Amino acid sequence: MLWKYAASALPLVLIAACGGAQDRDYASPGAPPPPVEMAMKTAEPAYDALEGSGGGETAPATEQYIAYAHSVGMRLPVKSIEPTMQGHISACNAAGPSVCIVTNSWLNAYSEDSVSASLNIRATPAWIDTFLSAVEAEAEAAKGEITNRQTTAEDLTVSIIDTGARLKAQQTLQERLEKLLADRPGELGELLETERELARVNGEIDSLTSSLAALRQRVDMSQLSVSYETKLNPVSQGALQPLGDAFGSFFYNLASAVAAVVTAFAVGLPWLMLIGVLLWIWLRMIWPRIRRKKPGT
Repeated sequence: MLWKYAASALPLVLIAACGGAQDRDYASPGAPPPPVEMAMKTAEPAYDALEGSGGGETAPATEQYIAYAHSVGMRLPVKSIEPTMQGHISACNAAGPSVCIVTNSWLNAYSEDSVSASLNIRATPAWIDTFLSAVEAEAEAAKGEITNRQTTAEDLTVSIIDTGARLKAQQTLQERLEKLLADRPGELGELLETERELARVNGEIDSLTSSLAALRQRVDMSQLSVSYETKLNPVSQGALQPLGDAFGSFFYNLASAVAAVVTAFAVGLPWLMLIGVLLWIWLRMIWPRIRRKKPGT
C-alpha cells in the first residue's frame, strides 16, 4: 500500500519542484531581466540623451549662417565728398560699437578739383539696410549720383557648425581630463602626461573659441565699403586741365622731339659713313672689274 501512495504522490512532487524552479527564475530579485527588456532599458537613456541634445543642437544645424558684403560707389561734387564721408562716420559712431564699427577710412586730394575717398564699415544688417535705402537720396541731394551697388553673400554654415562641434568635443575632453586629475592621483609621470594633454586641449579650446567668435561676427555684422569719387564740372578748371597741360608742355615736348632726332642722327652717322665707303669701293674698284670680265666670257 505504501508503494501505491508513493507512486501517486511522485508526480505532485515533480510538478511542485518544476513550478518552484520557474518561480525562482523569474521572481528572484537577483536574476537579470530578459534580453529584450534589458535592451530596451539600455537604449532608453541613449534615446533620451539624443532627444535632449537634439532639442538644442538640431535647430542651429538647420539654420543658415550667411555673411554679407556690400559695396557702394558715389560720384559727388568735390566740395561734398569730405562732408558726406564724415557724416557717414558720425552716423556709425553714434550707433555704437555693438551696432556699427569703422574699420578703415582715407581721403586723398590730388588737386582743388580732384578728390577721392573710401570708407569701410562693419555693421548689423538692419543698420546697413537703413543706410542703403537712404544713400541714393543722399547722393541726389548733394547733386551727385550712385555709380555702382553690389552685394555678395558667403555661406558659413558648414564652417560654424564644424567649428562648434570640434569645440564641444574638446570641452568634453577637458572635463574628463580635469576629473581624471582630481580623482586618480596616479604616478608622477602619468600626472605630467595628463597635465600636458590638458594644456594642449585648453589651447585648442581657446583657438576654436576665437575662430567661432570671428565667424559669428561675420554673420552678425556685415561689411560695407563706400567709395567716393569726384564729379567734374564740364567748365571747371579740372575739366580744362588736360588742355592746359598740353600747352604748358608744348616746348618741352618739342625739345624732346628735336633731341630724339639729334640722338638718332648721332647714332646713325657712323653707320651711314661706313655704308658710303663700302658703296664707293664697290662702284670704283669691284664693279668695273666685273664689267671688264663679261665680254671675255
